[in-house]
Amino acid sequence: MSMTWTRRRALQSLGLWMAGSPLLEAQHEVPKLIGEPPGRITPREELVNTLEVDAVAQRVLPATVYAKVAGSDRRAFDRMTFRPRMLVPVRNLDLSVDLFGTKHFAPILVGPASRQARFHPDGELALVRGAAAGKGVAIISSHSSQPIEKIAGEAKDTLWYQVYPEPDMGPVIKRVQAAVQAGCKVVCLTVGTPYLPAGQGGPPNPAKLATLGNPALDWGVVDQVRQAAKVPVLLKGIMSPEEAQAAVQHGASGIIVSNHGGRFVEGLATPIEVLTAVVDGVGGKAPVLIDSNFRRGSDVVKALALGAKAVLVARPALWGLAAYGGDGVRTVLELLQSETARTMALCGKPTLASLDRTTVQIHRR
Repeated sequence: MSMTWTRRRALQSLGLWMAGSPLLEAQHEVPKLIGEPPGRITPREELVNTLEVDAVAQRVLPATVYAKVAGSDRRAFDRMTFRPRMLVPVRNLDLSVDLFGTKHFAPILVGPASRQARFHPDGELALVRGAAAGKGVAIISSHSSQPIEKIAGEAKDTLWYQVYPEPDMGPVIKRVQAAVQAGCKVVCLTVGTPYLPAGQGGPPNPAKLATLGNPALDWGVVDQVRQAAKVPVLLKGIMSPEEAQAAVQHGASGIIVSNHGGRFVEGLATPIEVLTAVVDGVGGKAPVLIDSNFRRGSDVVKALALGAKAVLVARPALWGLAAYGGDGVRTVLELLQSETARTMALCGKPTLASLDRTTVQIHRR
């Protein structure tokens, strides 16, 4: 039986084969690499990494829409290198992770993003279908293009839900309760951003910050969300060990290190740069997750080695959604899973528990 090999199959075979993934069944023939003629949109099956998905998304989206998901600060990741261990058996690589009572195939989740119909007509509906097909969990924004009940109806796996605090928390609480009723298992409360006026979709334009203000989040708001949700509540946007400690003391079930406010303030550290301090601040009392600028499986491994329990990816998933619909979201997850497995294997780390800070070296400049 003959099989046509693509660049993606060639690379994926090394990573996910080591992880024992069923995605690699019948992929054992000698690879034949295929070139990339100019002027041609890459077929999804030939994609090698998420940067190629980005290039396709840029070609299919209007410039003003693509600008919402463009850009990446890679400097912090580029300053990190690996310290591989040799002579370690890695044949039975395992990427699975337990989060809040649920076992996940890999420590890679699809992060929240508002109004996804901007990127694909089916918006969040296609996104959750693709995430489920890629064995991943999607976090749905409260500013979605579709009602959470309809989105949950398309999901075949666990959904999480993300909300922003508002001056009037009544509508927020109702949205949280509706999301939990629809089947969302975790609620993420995003902090570090301005409060949103009622009815405004997505974070405010930076030009409006002077009128909106940026009031501090009251811990009473966290208590309201926790009591209404009755499921684990994570605080997203934490960037300091002191706030991480306070969040856990006030009942947060987990932390998501993220500089969402970095859209509005120049000079902020990137999440990966403060990750170890936040992990140390939490002291193992709650899982720490992280987002922002993750593009490769090697990025994921660096975060896991520094103490993150899992990584959120939003922009790469939206690139996949824009370029290929739900199938593109699945492809992005599979590419990242494959790269994560391959990097772990080459570093001599067969499980997530075997990753620690000795795996990476940080070069300050």
